[in-house]
Amino acid sequence: MGFKEKAMPKRLAILGSTGSIGTQALEVAAVHPDKFRVVALAAHHNDSLLAEQLERFRPSLAVLADGAAADRLRSRYDGPTRIMTGEEGLNAAATLAEADTVLTSLVGFAGLRPTLAAIEAGKDIALANKETLVAAGELVTTAAKKHGVAILPVDSEHSAILQCLQGEGAENVGRIILTASGGPFRTRPRESLAAVTVAECLRHPNWAMGRKITVDSATLANKGLEVIEARWLFGVDYDRITVVVHPQSIIHSMVEFADGSVKAQLGRPDMRLPIQYALSYPGRWPADFGRLDFTSLADLTFEPPDTDRFPALAMGYEAGRRGGTAPCVFNAANEAAVLAFLAEQISFLSIAALIRRALDAHEVVAAPSLDDLCAADEWARSFVAATIIDGI
Repeated sequence: MGFKEKAMPKRLAILGSTGSIGTQALEVAAVHPDKFRVVALAAHHNDSLLAEQLERFRPSLAVLADGAAADRLRSRYDGPTRIMTGEEGLNAAATLAEADTVLTSLVGFAGLRPTLAAIEAGKDIALANKETLVAAGELVTTAAKKHGVAILPVDSEHSAILQCLQGEGAENVGRIILTASGGPFRTRPRESLAAVTVAECLRHPNWAMGRKITVDSATLANKGLEVIEARWLFGVDYDRITVVVHPQSIIHSMVEFADGSVKAQLGRPDMRLPIQYALSYPGRWPADFGRLDFTSLADLTFEPPDTDRFPALAMGYEAGRRGGTAPCVFNAANEAAVLAFLAEQISFLSIAALIRRALDAHEVVAAPSLDDLCAADEWARSFVAATIIDGI
């Protein structure tokens, strides 16, 4: 995973600028105006927030995937930024000649094509769209190697691993230990989970995140996705990736080495820290996002994940080990099920049940092309939709 040293300031394109990661990335950029020039911003439909971002950062290009939202923005914006829409616009933002780093924080499978386009254009990637590596890990990492592009993780867990690995040889890594908060229902009995509401699910105990990832945290599907992501980012097989529940979210992940020594990365549960590290790597810039007060930390506790109550984690391992299109189906079925849950069409427990059915019904393509992955993604979403209609 190489990295090309860039002259400062870095020229940054953000795909997903109005979401949780995108807005926090812009906070980081604002803290370091001498180190960044924001050259492109892309969002889905939040034209009002994007308009505010254009006024502050004056990028060369702005994109709204939703055509009606782009029309609304054009009707009231008279600044110098060029406004585009749709897939053409996303591709233009991802490949903009001015940009040298692309932060990809689009939600779900939708981030795959723009991320591949950015890689093929020679852009370094700050990756907040874990679904890209989950669905197409081999394609993406092969393309990154071919084009000499760095993929730097923005997830707090994978950022922690990257930090723990600095100065270490790959041959010395024993296992990667991903930490999980356990979500809002960690201590709830399984029988009570059938009645979980969307509002309850979105009240994460430690992190402020987008709706989809917050639900994923509650089901532990997010940790299944992160296991697959870690395999591709760090080249470690699944037998050497472990998940441990750490409710305080202070230790963001750990690496155990061949001699039994363990390195852990600690920090406050604040996504601005891993965002900044991905953008400053291999350096480390000062920031005033708060500091840990060790005297106030009464306990740092750990427990194994309960895959009986939260089976999506085990299904993530299963899909990863099966390989081919199985991880893509795991991701797509989860995305479709989470959207149905957020729309109050299914129960909380039905999310994992739908993933299980999709994985069982899918015929894996062992060495998929991009077209194969797109077909698998579409198949899984259709399968979930049909299963919901039939009554899960």
